[in-house]
Amino acid sequence: MKAQVLCAEIGYKSINHVGEQLCGDHVDVIARDDDSTVVVLADGLGSGVKASILSTLTSKIISTMMAEGLPIEECVSTIAATLPVCSVRGVAYSTFTIIQIHNNSYAEIFQYDNPHVIMLRNGKNYPYQMREMNIDGKQIYRSYIKLEEDDIFIAMSDGCPHAGLGLVYNYGWKREDIIDFMETISVAGYTAKTLSTMLIDECDGLYGGKPGDDATAAIIKIRRREPMNILFGPPAKRDDNDRMMSLFFAKQGKHIVCGGTTSTVAARYLGKPLKASLNFEASDIPPIAEIEGVDLVTEGVITVNRVLEYARDYLGENKFYDTWGFKRDGASLISRMLFEEATDINFYVGRAINPAHQNPDLPINFNIKMNLVEELSACLKQMGKRINVSYF
Repeated sequence: MKAQVLCAEIGYKSINHVGEQLCGDHVDVIARDDDSTVVVLADGLGSGVKASILSTLTSKIISTMMAEGLPIEECVSTIAATLPVCSVRGVAYSTFTIIQIHNNSYAEIFQYDNPHVIMLRNGKNYPYQMREMNIDGKQIYRSYIKLEEDDIFIAMSDGCPHAGLGLVYNYGWKREDIIDFMETISVAGYTAKTLSTMLIDECDGLYGGKPGDDATAAIIKIRRREPMNILFGPPAKRDDNDRMMSLFFAKQGKHIVCGGTTSTVAARYLGKPLKASLNFEASDIPPIAEIEGVDLVTEGVITVNRVLEYARDYLGENKFYDTWGFKRDGASLISRMLFEEATDINFYVGRAINPAHQNPDLPINFNIKMNLVEELSACLKQMGKRINVSYF
């Protein structure tokens, strides 16, 4: 399997210690152009504001330095010299887990005092080797792993194995129990974000909804690249119709067409009928249509605006997953295709001004449409997708 065919999908979620506004854990992700990514999960001492500052600084310093190619020894020394020493515990900074993906072909893991990373291969726990290092008196474990498709790495703060301590379990949620839980759900093909959400929701349940510690899970899933193409709006010049359509349909991967006029132009280009549907799956989202040779045909601005709402939530609490994860309306179907299936997304955006949208009674105008594309692209980039936008 060539490295270029694979990519790293990253998802994470946290819950705060009960009564705290800020999370004492922090995750930073830095992706580089050479298919290399650095993921750092830091757990600040204690909880609340102080822990949040410690973990944020730790993860920011490490991820930035590692992404610049500096050695781990220098990163640890810099943190020790930068962050204040806790007067009670006499310790200078937070614990951390670093997972560095190189060229999407191998992973390097550094672990300091966090629960050890769980690795799943072929749906089962994979016992990888760890080498002990001593840096500035700190015991750090280093691992080097060649990647295979569908490998899953699960990094956690200690709030995960502490879940249920004294409530459901005498000694918390043991590592082997977490492994069993993750092995069971991982085979269903969920994304890294959904897996991290399910793991943290389970922790929250074990805490009885009142977490006794901040709990964070950061998950990396190694998967095959999956291109996706989305057409939104006809071109500004009618003469560009065929050029836009030929470029769009020549691209590898699935094809999504958004907008009434756009789908008419696409149907004419393909020489296929546009079959409208009157089946309203959701009362507030216009129905989808069908064109032979197109994977999904939807309405434009209203549908894409809902996809953007789902994308913002997906990057945060992911509480709308139960809506878009299972429904059959246009916005839900696009969300599943973009968030869960796609790794590389090509937008083909027409700059034609729709006369219907110039009605002052309608809250839709040309700028709103352009802003939708920009904001949705930014959200998808944050999800780790490769985005390319072409305007016509």
